[in-house]
Amino acid sequence: MDDPPPPTPSSIIPSPGHASTGQENERTGKVRPIGLRNLATILLLGTTGQIAWLLENNWFNVFVYDEITTDPAPIAWMVGVSAIVATITTLVMGTVSDRTRGRFGKRKPFIVFGYVIWGIITAIFPLVDWIQDVGIAVVMVVIVDAVMTFFGSTANDAALNAWITDIGHSSNRNRIQSLNSITALLASVVGLGLAGIMIQALGYFIFFYLLGGIVTASGIIAMALIPSPEQVPAPEEVLQGQQRGSIWHEFTTLVDPRVLRENRTLFLLFINMAISGIAAQVYTPYLFIFVENYLGLTKDVLSVYMIFILGITLVVLAIVGMVSHRFNRRTLIVAGTITGGIFMVLAGIVVPSLKAMPEAIPLALGLYVLGMVPGLAAGVAHGGWLQETYPSGNVGKFQGVRMIFMVLLPMVIGPGIGAAVISTFGIPDGTGGFIPTPEIFLAGGVISLFALVPILLINKAEGLVKLDKGNDHGSK
Repeated sequence: MDDPPPPTPSSIIPSPGHASTGQENERTGKVRPIGLRNLATILLLGTTGQIAWLLENNWFNVFVYDEITTDPAPIAWMVGVSAIVATITTLVMGTVSDRTRGRFGKRKPFIVFGYVIWGIITAIFPLVDWIQDVGIAVVMVVIVDAVMTFFGSTANDAALNAWITDIGHSSNRNRIQSLNSITALLASVVGLGLAGIMIQALGYFIFFYLLGGIVTASGIIAMALIPSPEQVPAPEEVLQGQQRGSIWHEFTTLVDPRVLRENRTLFLLFINMAISGIAAQVYTPYLFIFVENYLGLTKDVLSVYMIFILGITLVVLAIVGMVSHRFNRRTLIVAGTITGGIFMVLAGIVVPSLKAMPEAIPLALGLYVLGMVPGLAAGVAHGGWLQETYPSGNVGKFQGVRMIFMVLLPMVIGPGIGAAVISTFGIPDGTGGFIPTPEIFLAGGVISLFALVPILLINKAEGLVKLDKGNDHGSK
């Protein structure tokens, strides 16, 4: 059988009437309901998926530092390889899900199967500690982490995020993104707030077994929870996505100058995401190591602080999600970036003088929170805006493009900068490794302010939210 004609650049260039028209100034109407079943799916899979990513992005690193080696380089390698795997996986599997047609829907099979295997790989990660040779153990850590990332990116980054975009509408995308952020915080209560207590009481092995099992169970539940077939884009968008050539031809259209030009806002949002992500990855992989070894907090005490911090953040994001559709997205992102960057720089400058005063430790953590929360609030507006600008019929593929800017670039560049800062300014631990110092926050805060540049290049009118006028329910 002859191959169908390859996709043309026009298939991923916004056309009038599809989801990318969110910049229209339609200020009358209402916010479209998300739906109880969709709400339950987002909360369940969003929370358990974020638990798995929290384990990989935080406790995998701490486990390697505690049990295998205090050298920061292997952590940077693990983060970098994981980022590469996540990006390639999401790009390929997102495109495959765009092309999938079947009685179980286009996203559901990837979500269900991916979550089940994802949880299993997460649970067995600590088995690498049985390897006596440190060099071999480090290699296996990187390999197991990469395999886990493949299934996680297939299920969560590619399929679930595309499904969330499929069911959304301009008027409710900020609320959906707020739900996504809330699931990250709910996961943080377990993955960060309770994790230290669990590890202290149960050890790493039982900790990973339990949380990996939760992720697998959520995949099984999703089999019944997600409709078959799930909600999909409007008929004209599905038809647009059916005329496809090979996967390779689909990828080549991404570098077509016309595509880049016609999707200018989308790619400026991607660049903003990359710079913000690089800034965060300067300190995030080393955060718990910093708190435990520099500030001197034990895992269980840190957990108490984290539960309190996450509670405050949860309330803030819930409020932002409910009211952010009233404000211009560009304005919210600019305000959050400036506020968060300034407080993160202050954390890098002030925390060293607070270390000598145990009673001032909450203030040190407070500065970090004041740097983090505005960025999360800005992320609600950014995520909703990003979903609004995806070319219709190619949502899954652009989840992979998003990963280049959200994961690959930040997680390859950021931890390397962080490792260099730690090697330069860190405190030698006597074993050839270094204890992270507050300079990682100073570096991250300064870098984050450069994320303003691409946002300011976007016309402010494009940041307006299109409300539901009650007569366009066939669209996203």
